[in-house]
Amino acid sequence: MFVLPLGDDAQLRPLEPRHAREFLAHIDRSRPHVDPWIPWATFSADLASATSVLQGYADKQAADSARIYGIWRDGTLVGGVMFTSFDAASGVCEIGCWLEADGAGRGLVTRACRALIDWAFGERGMTRVEWWVATGNTRSVEVARRLGMTRDGVLRRRSSYQGARRDIEVWSVLSEEWPVEAAGTPGADVKAELDRLMDAFFGAFTNTDGRRPDVGGVRELFLPQGVIVSNTGEEPVVYGLDAFVEPRERILTDGTLTEFSEWEVSERTEVSGPIAHRFSEYRKSGFREGEWFEGSGNKTTQFVRTPVGWRMVSMTWYDDDV
Repeated sequence: MFVLPLGDDAQLRPLEPRHAREFLAHIDRSRPHVDPWIPWATFSADLASATSVLQGYADKQAADSARIYGIWRDGTLVGGVMFTSFDAASGVCEIGCWLEADGAGRGLVTRACRALIDWAFGERGMTRVEWWVATGNTRSVEVARRLGMTRDGVLRRRSSYQGARRDIEVWSVLSEEWPVEAAGTPGADVKAELDRLMDAFFGAFTNTDGRRPDVGGVRELFLPQGVIVSNTGEEPVVYGLDAFVEPRERILTDGTLTEFSEWEVSERTEVSGPIAHRFSEYRKSGFREGEWFEGSGNKTTQFVRTPVGWRMVSMTWYDDDV
C-alpha cells in the first residue's frame, strides 16, 4: 500500500473496504458540506452501505475503471479524491473530490488531485482529465481553477438530485497542458512545499459558500519582516504584514467583498539552494458591494528556507483590470 505525504501532517492513500467504519464516521461528519453536492455520499447511511460503496470502488479498480483514495490528517480521515471514471482505451478519465470542514483551507484536495493527474498523464498515458461539477458548487469550481483546468461548457439540466434538475459544468485539462514534474527529480520536495505556501496564501482570502476567510494566517506564511507590495496604481504601495492583513480582513467579513476567491492559474518557479522565486498569473472573482466582478493579474514571490521550513519574504502584485 502506498502513502503519499501531502504536507500539513496529511497523507493520501487508498481508501479500501476495510476502512468502512472510519469512512462512515467521516461521512457522518461531512454530510452538511458533502450531501448538497455529491449524491454518492448519501449512499453511505450505515456500515453495510458504506462497505458496499468502498467495495464497489475496489471492484472498479480491479477492472481499471475507477479508483478512490482517502486523505488522512493527523491520523483522521478528512476527505478524499477519486477517479469517478477511468477509460484507458479512450484516454479520458474524470476526477472528483470531497472534504469535511476540518480538512478545508489547507490545499489538501488540490495537492491530492495533482497527484492523481500526474499519475494519469505520466504513468497511464491518458489524454484528457475531466472535472464535472454542479453549477453553484463554488468550492469544487475553485479546485478546478487552481488545477489550471478550462471550463468547456455547461450541460443544462444534466443531473437530477434532491428533487431538482441541475446544470453540470464540465472542466478539463489535456496532457499537453499539464506541467508534470517527476516526484524523484531534484527539487521536487521543495517545489511541493512552495506550492503549499501559495495554495495557503490564495486560500486565505476565500469566503465563498459561507466559508470564513483566514487572512490572519498569511502572517504564518511569511517571515515576520515580510513585505507585500501593490504595483497596480501610479506608484508602488508597500505594506508590512499587519498593514496588509487588517483592511483585507475587514472587507472580507463586513459584507463589502462576498463570495470572493482568488486562484493561481499558471506559475514558473526557480529554486537556487536556500532561496526561491515564483512568478504567478492569477484570477479572482466575487461580489464587491453587491456587484459581480472578475479580474486577473500577476504576482512575483520570493522565498527563503529557514530552520522551520520555507517562508515567503516578499510579494509584489499588479492587477490587469485596474
